[in-house]
Amino acid sequence: MTCASCAARIERKLNKVEGVTATVNYALETAQVTAPAAFGPEQAIEVIEGVGYQAWVPQPVLSGGGPEDRSGQGSEHENHDHGSVDDLRHRVLVVGVLSVPLIAMGMVPALQFTNWQWFSLMLAFPVATWGAAPFHRAAWTNLRHGSSTMDTLVSVGVLAAFAWSFWALFWGSAGVAGMRHDFALTADRAHADTALYFEVVGATTLFLLAGRWFEARAKRRGGDALRALADLGSKEAVRLDGDGREERIGVDQLVVGDRFVVRPGEKVATDGIVDEGTSAIDGSLVTGESVPTEVGPGDAVTGATVNAGGRLVVRATRVGSDTTLARMAKLVADAQSGKAQVQRLADRVAAVFVPAVITLAVATFGWWLGTGSGFAGALTPAVALLIVACPCALGLATPTALLVGTGRGAQLGVLIRGPEVLEATQRIDTIVLDKTGTVTTGQMALVDLVVADGTDAARARVLAASLEAASEHPIARAIRDAVPEADRLAVDGFRSTAGLGVSGVVGGSALVAGRPGFLADQGLVVPDELAAAHRDAEEQGRTAVAVGWDGQVRVVAVVADTVRPSSAAAIARLRALGLSPVLLTGDNASVAATVAAEVGIDRVVAGVLPEEKVAEVVRLQAEGRRVAMVGDGVNDAAALAQADLGLAMGTGTDVAREAADLTLVRADLWAAVDAVRLSRRTLRTIKANLVWAFAYNVAAIPVAAAGLLNPMLAGVAMAASSVFVVANSLRLFRFRTDRPA
Repeated sequence: MTCASCAARIERKLNKVEGVTATVNYALETAQVTAPAAFGPEQAIEVIEGVGYQAWVPQPVLSGGGPEDRSGQGSEHENHDHGSVDDLRHRVLVVGVLSVPLIAMGMVPALQFTNWQWFSLMLAFPVATWGAAPFHRAAWTNLRHGSSTMDTLVSVGVLAAFAWSFWALFWGSAGVAGMRHDFALTADRAHADTALYFEVVGATTLFLLAGRWFEARAKRRGGDALRALADLGSKEAVRLDGDGREERIGVDQLVVGDRFVVRPGEKVATDGIVDEGTSAIDGSLVTGESVPTEVGPGDAVTGATVNAGGRLVVRATRVGSDTTLARMAKLVADAQSGKAQVQRLADRVAAVFVPAVITLAVATFGWWLGTGSGFAGALTPAVALLIVACPCALGLATPTALLVGTGRGAQLGVLIRGPEVLEATQRIDTIVLDKTGTVTTGQMALVDLVVADGTDAARARVLAASLEAASEHPIARAIRDAVPEADRLAVDGFRSTAGLGVSGVVGGSALVAGRPGFLADQGLVVPDELAAAHRDAEEQGRTAVAVGWDGQVRVVAVVADTVRPSSAAAIARLRALGLSPVLLTGDNASVAATVAAEVGIDRVVAGVLPEEKVAEVVRLQAEGRRVAMVGDGVNDAAALAQADLGLAMGTGTDVAREAADLTLVRADLWAAVDAVRLSRRTLRTIKANLVWAFAYNVAAIPVAAAGLLNPMLAGVAMAASSVFVVANSLRLFRFRTDRPA
């Protein structure tokens, strides 16, 4: 498909089939079809091919292969997609090399050396044929099916300009050695046979091919979210056979009931139940839980989560397309495919504008021929009309503003996916914020150290950090990192009791750290004030670790996910932009309430699974709200895709970034403020460009039809309109963040 009207045509054709409901997504190049059992994928492909397009059945996402894998047709489409982008890039480079001297000679008389016109023909011929071939092919396909798009007008304009110039060289007077192009405001129909428009061929083809190439690059990223999900899961598993021997296999070979080993630092291969061992599982990517979860025999674990502690033996309960990760992939795919199509103004108008221009050109030729102007005299205003109506400015209106806007955004840490994203920012009124990794840093840190009376706080901090430095547990690392490595002391006789605590000798003292009950079992007394501090921390959703020596618990170290420094100010600014914030998290209610109070959010939805995050976004949309979603994890991916506008923190997962419409490169929620402001500014620029481009066409077409416009000047005017559009777009480089110093 080459424009949004292609998607609309395919969608209309599919929906004409009885019982079929179809949605065609131009950006993703996908069709989602709901149909009776008798109408399968093969029948859908036949309908699509009948309209003049090609189609493939996509390969199932995260299915692990098997009977559903339709002979790699998904990869065939991916190769075709990459080939299309590479082909456009190659065309832009070659056409650019040929067109720059072509335009220069046609527009600057001082550069017109003897026989320059014949050299221009040599340069223009490959541009008009090979370079503009994508437009010609699309125009021919449209013609065969009785329709037209902007491709039709581009093709007709390029061919008309080339054909007239070719005629003027061989049968007119333009081929005479020493011929020069002089500027004139009006058409000289008496000397029309000397006019050449090769520069129009070069400029039109080059500018529009470049726009098409940038658009194709953005479209190619549409399926990256699903590929990123596939890459997230483990590729191999260590399966135990009946005799307990370990065997390394591909994860797609696992079946329900298989037992497999997960060593520290490895990903869990698939969903299952722990048979042996205890450990801490980091599930923040999947569940949103900021604190690693202790697991033991009988506990459920999810594929793609990370084993942060000891060795586990897990029995598989779900494999392939039944896993949590695969269900997330389906949610992302469904949400992306279900997004409303955003058709650019130029494409929507094309259905009327293109045939109207061609009709006017034919009518103009007929009128002047009937008034006795002769063939050449009648063709001059007709060619001028086609050239001046050529939609170069229309084609540049969106991509140039988008390129400048995205370039400026990249400098500010904001990556914008495409023009439909800009339209979404204009309409949103609610912003849903994930907690872990978005409002907060997503990393555990020591936030408080409560010491017993008579205990030196500085020494207590060093002792606790030194003992925990010998452990690899994420909570232990948070306590360890509170003291520089150079200040830590050596640990002797270190022992770890899984799920309870650790012990060792530091600085001549025998230390024990962990749960208060574990320390009590070791004979250490817990003072009342420290017991109260431990209870207070847990009520706030934080993690508290008791540390004791010399017969008494002397320290309670409080560890928590910390709020980003900019979050509160950024949320206040988002309110000022007209957005109502909602905190949505898989974490527990007490943690969520504490964070919400700190950053100034009134509405909190806590303890939700990935599917429930999507359901919450859908519920808000059902209330008539336009929802933006900010997140960073796999568990946010489907909600990011479902939202009217998805914003992913760049420090998060590839899955979240690819499912989102905007990526915030900086680990800073203020980037979301910049993203909304810049997107809205860029959209206003695009609209201004389109208004100018249409106004230019509307004003210039009657002048050309009246024979008052020199075709070469029409080419200059067309180029000038493009320059205006580009200059207006360049103003976006002046956009500045309003982040407080």
